[in-house]
Amino acid sequence: MSHQIKIPPVGESITSVLVSRWHHADGATVQKGEVLVTIETDKVSPEIEAEVSGTLSITVPEGEEVAIGTVIGLIAEGEVESSAPAVQSSAPVSVAATEPKSTGQVIDIVVPSAGESITSATVAAWTVSSGDFVKKGQVLVTLDTDKVSSELEAEASGIVTIEVVEGTEVAIGEKLGSIAESEAPVKETAPVPSASPVQAVKVETTSKPDPAPSAPVAKPPVAGDDTRISRKKMTPLRRKIAQHLVNAQQTAAILTTFNEVDMTAVMKLRKSVQEEFVAKHGVKLGFMSLFTKAVVQALKDVPSINARIEGNEIIENHFYDIGVAIGTPKGLMVPVVRDCDQKSFAQIERDIIGYATRAKEGKIELSDLSGGVFTISNGGVYGSLLSTPILNPPQSGILGMHTIQQRPMAVNGEVRIRPMMYLAMSYDHRLVDGKEAVTFLIRIKDCLENPTRMMLEM
Repeated sequence: MSHQIKIPPVGESITSVLVSRWHHADGATVQKGEVLVTIETDKVSPEIEAEVSGTLSITVPEGEEVAIGTVIGLIAEGEVESSAPAVQSSAPVSVAATEPKSTGQVIDIVVPSAGESITSATVAAWTVSSGDFVKKGQVLVTLDTDKVSSELEAEASGIVTIEVVEGTEVAIGEKLGSIAESEAPVKETAPVPSASPVQAVKVETTSKPDPAPSAPVAKPPVAGDDTRISRKKMTPLRRKIAQHLVNAQQTAAILTTFNEVDMTAVMKLRKSVQEEFVAKHGVKLGFMSLFTKAVVQALKDVPSINARIEGNEIIENHFYDIGVAIGTPKGLMVPVVRDCDQKSFAQIERDIIGYATRAKEGKIELSDLSGGVFTISNGGVYGSLLSTPILNPPQSGILGMHTIQQRPMAVNGEVRIRPMMYLAMSYDHRLVDGKEAVTFLIRIKDCLENPTRMMLEM
């Protein structure tokens, strides 16, 4: 009996995944509960475990993108691969090219709903042409709205017919074309005769003198054959990041304001309490918890930044879930630390460490990435001196931290060497005025330069 390995549902908005890595070779023996394969989406990288023990047969290799529900392999329970040689047929095998075999069913390609306030979309780009054969899960068209861009995938395999051209604005639910469901066409192959195991074939040859050796002839360069470049398909996560960033630039009026903070007091505080802090809480007091608490205090003082635009309405948030940008080998992720106003510095540090570990292991869940009201991005860990962070929609603000530099500063009329950090705060100018943004950033600066007052929420 063979058990199917299917791609499970991993979220309401996710329709396809990338087969990222098989943990066992084709034909290997696997045990129930062992990790078989890691799949990758535009948000998370879950693992699929073996539900039974047996011999693994891989049907979809690494690097392939498939739809939810696709069978990517089989496990033969209790079956052992036979070592007996296969019997070859002496009859010639010939497969003729055939047209796609139609099932008679036609499926409409319809503009899906993208949110209660979105009533129309623009057909940005078709990735296929009329008459093409498409596979289930293949991207058909990119749709743009005033808030997001999304890709519409084929619900079945078959021949596609396009009825709406690129650049056309269409209503939600409107038909863009159709797919005549059918099987894939079979490619033509030449007849392949197999040698008879009983009769030997006698071949007569005529001896000819060996040709004289000649100098090698240089082959002309082939057009497009450039070994200096390589090409690979974007992962779902990288596609989502690209789409998200472009959407942020196109849908918000992003402006950035800058300031600098003297880190002397914060660094002195950390040094004086670090040993006792670690002994009591098991984690170090890092900069991120201090910056998170400073952001919470600033959001309380300037509540207009703790809001977002939804259609023609302003949605004000009365909670403090802060996103913390984490770089991983697969791309940037922004898990959300919940209720930061109610958590201690140690609890925030533990949450951030836990998220960072799970992100690098590919075990972040969708619920970890949703619902934040503000984001903190620390480019300083990579040595960035100054940058302009991009908003994380639908949030209205993001704080950029940078590297700490020892610089000469004027302190009480004297030049002193101080550990300084540039801060950058990008905001949606549609909702936040310059005065509010500057006030917000100065409030963060004050909290960090006077951490005792921040801890007392003063």
